[in-house]
Amino acid sequence: MKTISLIASLLLVVGADSACGQQKPTTETAPAVFRVNLDTSRGPVVIEVTRADAPIGADRFYNLVKAKYFDGARFFRVVPGFMVQFGIAADPAMTKTWDVPIADDPVKTSNVRGTITFAAQSAPNTRTTQVFINYADNSRLDGLRFAPFGKVVSGMENVDRIYAGDAENPDQTEIEARGQAYLDKNFPRLDYIKTARLAQ
Repeated sequence: MKTISLIASLLLVVGADSACGQQKPTTETAPAVFRVNLDTSRGPVVIEVTRADAPIGADRFYNLVKAKYFDGARFFRVVPGFMVQFGIAADPAMTKTWDVPIADDPVKTSNVRGTITFAAQSAPNTRTTQVFINYADNSRLDGLRFAPFGKVVSGMENVDRIYAGDAENPDQTEIEARGQAYLDKNFPRLDYIKTARLAQ
């Protein structure tokens, strides 16, 4: 996984390189419906996932949360009026472990405001860990295989407040290689996820 950038029709793409960590990602099946509590630097955000909407993506997100993958992760790409993106771990070793693509899901729901979706390459079956929350109605992404797997049900006002001053400037290759240390030094104002936990 390398840089995800905005191109052509605002297509989100991620580079093709992949690295394997010593551990393998877990592959538990997610519950039919579950919620995730994000404790962010802007306040709490609750995401509700309905597995039937995108089963493969829902399962990956569920396993990432259980592995505490998102703890400390920065909101490294923020485009007001479009989306906010996260999903590169604070620890580069964790990023490598989970850099294993999953198959695409059919698009069953639309990329409307508040939905959460995996980023991907322009090629099929290239989703890994990076996700984005839609700030607006981005239904134009529906035809590009971006399948929402959940939605923000509480705290969208906090998502709207996520720091956008660095826009798309953080280098994703550097984040993957150096993790939080790179961002703390070069982009210290980025908002971040303190913890992501399954709701009890």
